[in-house]
Amino acid sequence: MWKTVSRSDNFTIIYIQNGHFLPIFFSIMVQKKVLQKLTIPELESYLREGSRFTPEAIRMAAEILEDRGRIFAEEEKFRIRELIRLKKEAQEYKRLEQEELQKDHITDDPDAVRLYPRELVTLFGLFFGFISGAVLLALNLFRLKRYKEGVGIIFFGIAYSVIQYFGIRLMYETTADDTITGYRWSPEFLFALLGFVLLFFLWIETIKKLPYRAASPVVPVIIGLTAAFLMYINYNGLLPSYLLVSFAR
Repeated sequence: MWKTVSRSDNFTIIYIQNGHFLPIFFSIMVQKKVLQKLTIPELESYLREGSRFTPEAIRMAAEILEDRGRIFAEEEKFRIRELIRLKKEAQEYKRLEQEELQKDHITDDPDAVRLYPRELVTLFGLFFGFISGAVLLALNLFRLKRYKEGVGIIFFGIAYSVIQYFGIRLMYETTADDTITGYRWSPEFLFALLGFVLLFFLWIETIKKLPYRAASPVVPVIIGLTAAFLMYINYNGLLPSYLLVSFAR
C-alpha cells in the first residue's frame, strides 16, 4: 500500500511501502551534494536577505554550514527561519495565483461582461481549425476594447494555420507510403491538439481572471457552420489539415 509521507514543493515526493522510504525523484539528494561542494562564502550567500534560492536550498545551506562548525546566534537562526517562511509563503501565493489564472471565471453575475466561453474557444480551435478559435478569442478582446491584442491574435491564427498546412504536408511527404495509420498519431491530430493548448494559454494570458458571462452562441454557430462547409467542399484541397477532415477520410 503506497502512501505519501513527505513532500517538498520544489524537489521531491517521498512514498513509503512496507516500511521502506523510496524517493521518487532524487532532486533533494542531488541538490545537497551540489551545495556540499560550495565554499563557506558561497553558502552564506544563500542566507542573505533577498536570496533568490528556494526555501529548501536555504535550509540545506544552513545545515551544511552548521556541519562545518558554524555556530549561528539566536538572532541569525530567527532571521533564517523567517527567510525560509517568507520564501514558502511567496511560493504558495504564486502557486495559488497560477491556479486562479487557470480557472474558468465564468459567472452568472448580470453585471459581468459577455464573452464567448473558454471551453467554446478551445474546442472550436480543436475541431474547426485553430483560426476559428483564434477569431472567437479575438472577438472577446474586441468586446474588452483591446483591439491591438485582438488583431494580433487573428494574425497569429493565420500564421499558425499556414504553418499547419505546410507542416502536415511535409510530415506526410517524409513517410514511406505518404500516409499515417491511426488518427491518434496523425499530423492533423498533433497540430489540432497543439492549437487547443495554445488557445488555452492565450486565454490565460489575455482574459486572465476576468469574470464573464457566456455570450450568445449565434456568432460561434455561424463560424462553426462556415468552417464545416469550407472543410466539406475543401476547395482546391486548401483545408486537408483540419482535424474533422482527417476524420471524414
